[in-house]
Amino acid sequence: MGGPAPVDLGGSTLPRVGWTFIVLYTLAFIGTCLVLIAPLLVTLAVKVEALLGARAAPGGLALVTAVGALVAMVGNPFFGRMSDRTTSRLGMRRPWMVVGLVGGTVGVLIVAIAPSIPIVLVGWCVAQLFFNALLAVQIAVLPDQVPSAQRGVVSGVLGVCVPVASVAGTFVVQLFAPNELAMFLAPCAIGGFFILLFAAVLKDRRLDPGERPPWSIREFFRTFYLDPRRNRDFAWAFTSRFLFVLAYAFLATYQAYYLLSRFGTAPAAVAGQVFLGTLVQSALVVVASLLGGRISDRSGRRKVFVLAAAIVYGVALFVIAIASDFDGFLVGMAIGGLGYGVYVAVDLALVADVLPDRSTAAKNLGVFNIAGALPFSIAPGVAAVVLALTNGNYAALYGVAAACALLAAGAILPVRRTR
Repeated sequence: MGGPAPVDLGGSTLPRVGWTFIVLYTLAFIGTCLVLIAPLLVTLAVKVEALLGARAAPGGLALVTAVGALVAMVGNPFFGRMSDRTTSRLGMRRPWMVVGLVGGTVGVLIVAIAPSIPIVLVGWCVAQLFFNALLAVQIAVLPDQVPSAQRGVVSGVLGVCVPVASVAGTFVVQLFAPNELAMFLAPCAIGGFFILLFAAVLKDRRLDPGERPPWSIREFFRTFYLDPRRNRDFAWAFTSRFLFVLAYAFLATYQAYYLLSRFGTAPAAVAGQVFLGTLVQSALVVVASLLGGRISDRSGRRKVFVLAAAIVYGVALFVIAIASDFDGFLVGMAIGGLGYGVYVAVDLALVADVLPDRSTAAKNLGVFNIAGALPFSIAPGVAAVVLALTNGNYAALYGVAAACALLAAGAILPVRRTR
């Protein structure tokens, strides 16, 4: 496992990371995305519909995903702070990778065998809590290990993880259908292998017990908060990410029901259409993310890439909103892949550059990750209102999503500490 990795609060004197590290880090991050995304894209919706029926399924899914997102919102910064205080011989991040993977897999197992919606809710909350512990510490590896001059490239590579995991997740779920237990647990087994491999080889940071930050009730509550007046750049980046993920949450959470309602897709064909749409989008995300991160590093600019990417994603959602057939939907997904790929690649590098205090990187990134969890809690409520007011019009819902993406573009403009 090696000795402790050097820590550089500014990120400018860290040694450059090699491609072996980048590949293993990327595979582990794909694994984390896989265990989180596979249920959201297909299996959770299928499970809820099997228990409640088609008419009641959207409301049941909204309840489960909303409460789970609230748990994720708390768990991410909390476990980030815990890892910042961990003095284990195994390092600061590694122990929580293992705990997060095991605990989250138990939660997924509970969902898979649940006989009722309350049990599904309990299982999904357990999964969200522990998988977000895993997510918090994995993201903290970026400022821990990667110098600022490479963060665009590494963030760009990490940007392909969500689409790759989306394609892999829908493919694996489809492969094991109709075995419900295998549909839920296969992504955990595949993702878990790469997560544990990276944890085993990571030259993790180690914290001397004498350097552990003080702990108090006040410090506990500060885990979930950063003063926006003192950290304006971070606050604007948080706002932009929140709005962008809110737009994505509408698409990801209600994609299956959109296809059923708008195009009359047969229930048995939904998983295949979701897979195809995800595949098209993901191919563009991979290209856009890799190129966007590299060009951002070379140009030394972040904001213009984030701004343009959010606008493109908004346009894509408008295309989906007005699509008259499945081919139109695929065009929107392809355009969305371009915007999404550049946004997630460069936005993460931008945030790493404007962190208020890199000595508590996992905690601060955990707070930032609330912007990625909270929208999944809010989106179902907003969607329910929009669909109620428009008599189930999913085009109107995706019009609202497009507006959120355009607002995300505007929110990045006030950032000052990076170009």
